[in-house]
Amino acid sequence: MNSHDDSHGHWDPFGRPLFNDPQARALSRVGVVDIGSNSVRMVVFDGAARSPAYFFNEKILCGLGEGMLQTGRLNPEGRARALAAMRRFRLLAEGMMLSGLSVVATAAMRDAEDGSEFRNQIEAETGLTVHVIDGPEEARLSAQGVLLGWPGSYGLVCDIGGSSMELAEIGDGLVGRRMTSALGPYKLKDLGDDPKVREKHIESELEKLAGYMGTQRDRLFLVGGSWRAIARIDMLRLDYPLHVLHEYRMNADAVRETLAYIGKQDHEALRKAAGVSSTRMALVPYAAEVLARLVDCFRPSDIAISSYGIREGLLFEQMPQALRDRDPLIEACRFAEAKDARLPGFGRQLYDFVMPLFPEASEARRRLIHAACLLHDVSWRAHPDYRAETVFDNATRANLGGLKHWERVYLGLSLLHRYKNKREGTRFEDLYALLDAAHQQEAEVLGKAMRLGAMLWTLEATAGHARMSWDGTTLSLTLDPDMMDLYGEVARSRFRSLAQALGAEDFGVVAT
Repeated sequence: MNSHDDSHGHWDPFGRPLFNDPQARALSRVGVVDIGSNSVRMVVFDGAARSPAYFFNEKILCGLGEGMLQTGRLNPEGRARALAAMRRFRLLAEGMMLSGLSVVATAAMRDAEDGSEFRNQIEAETGLTVHVIDGPEEARLSAQGVLLGWPGSYGLVCDIGGSSMELAEIGDGLVGRRMTSALGPYKLKDLGDDPKVREKHIESELEKLAGYMGTQRDRLFLVGGSWRAIARIDMLRLDYPLHVLHEYRMNADAVRETLAYIGKQDHEALRKAAGVSSTRMALVPYAAEVLARLVDCFRPSDIAISSYGIREGLLFEQMPQALRDRDPLIEACRFAEAKDARLPGFGRQLYDFVMPLFPEASEARRRLIHAACLLHDVSWRAHPDYRAETVFDNATRANLGGLKHWERVYLGLSLLHRYKNKREGTRFEDLYALLDAAHQQEAEVLGKAMRLGAMLWTLEATAGHARMSWDGTTLSLTLDPDMMDLYGEVARSRFRSLAQALGAEDFGVVAT
C-alpha cells in the first residue's frame, strides 16, 4: 500500500483531521449545565471536538416547573433539589479542572415569579453565572445540537421540555425561523383532568406555531426526554433489536399506533418494560397528546429521534466554522484511530486500497467505507476470541453522530468481517435484519478487503505498494516486488476469501 506525502497536500475527500488544531484542542473538554423545567443536567464533553465523547453526564429530575400554572412560582422541592445539584456540579467541575461551566436555564426560570431570585441564589452560592434564555434562543440552541450530529440536516426541530415546546427550522447548516409555545407536559397537567380543555389548548398553540413556522413535509427531529420515552415504547412495541435512541426513525402511522398502544397499557408495567423512569412516565400521556396533534398538523415525511439538543448546541456554539463543517463520524473515527490504533494513519492508506472494489459507491457509502478503515484496528487490544464481537458492539452502540441505524449495522458487520469470515452464529443476528441482503454482502466484502489489507502493512508505512482492481468478474492484486514476501500463506487465504465474497470468476496476484 502506498502512503501519501502530506507535504503535497494530498488528503482524502474529508480533508485533513482537525482534532489537533489549536481551536479544536481548546474544546477538548467543555462543561455545560442545562437547568430545565423538569431536569437539571451537567454534561462534560471530551475527546474529538467535532464528535465528542461524554466524559461526564448526570441528570437530576427536579420538576422545577411543576405546579407553576397555579402558583406562578417554582416548585419549592424542585428548587431545593436543583440548588443541591448545582452545588454538586460546581465541585465536580473544579475536580475535573474545567475552565468553567456554561449554564443556561429555560422555561421554568424565565416564566416563574421567583425565577430571578432563584438565579441570584444559585450564582451567590456557587459562583456560577446562570444565563436565563428566552424561547427562541432555546429553540436555536436545540437546533444547533441537531446540526452537531447531522451537519447537512434539513427540516423541523421540536424540543419538548417540562414547561414549553420549541420549534426551529434547519437547513444548509443554519437555523431559520423559531418559536416557543406553552405545550410542555407540566403546562398541560396543570390544566386539569378534562381532556377537552387540554385539546383546545394544544390546538390553539399549534395554530399559532403553524401560522408562524408554516407547515412542511420534511423531516421532524424530536428532542427531549418525553419524546425519547415515547420512542422507547415504540421500540418495545415493535421488538426493535437496536436499543439506540439517537437516529431512531418513526413515521406518522407508527406514532399513531404507539400512542394508541400507550393508551391501552398499564402505565406502570409499560414503564418498567420500556425502562422509563416513573417521573418521566407521568409526563408521557401529556406529551403523547401533543405529539399526535403535532404530526397531524405538520405532516412530516420522516420522524427522527435526536439525543442531541440544547447541551450539544452549546458546544456547537463554541466551534469555529471550519470544525462545524466537518463530518462528525469521520472526525470521531480519526480521533479513535489516532488514540488507539497500532499504526495511526494506516486507515487512510487502507481506504485507498479497498476503494477499487466499490467504483460506483455514493458519497454516503464512501464515508462508511472510510469510517470502517479508520476503525479497523482500534480494538486490537481485545481478546482475539472476542475481537469480532467487540468491534461490532463498538460500531452499533457507540455514541457516534451522523449514523442511521442501518449504517451502524453496516459498519459493525464490515468490522466483524475484518476479524471473522462468517457472521452466522453470533449474538447479533437479530440486528442483521436492519440491512438488506445486498448491503450485508457489501459489508462482508469490505471487511474481508480490510482483513487482506491488514496483512500487507509494514511497520514502515511508507514502504511498498499494493493495488487491487475489480472489473465485476476478475479480481487482481498487484504488488511491488519487494512486497511479495508479505504475501504469505495467511494473506493468500484471505485473498481467496475476498474473491469468494465478491463472486469473482477469476482472481490472481501480479508482481510489478
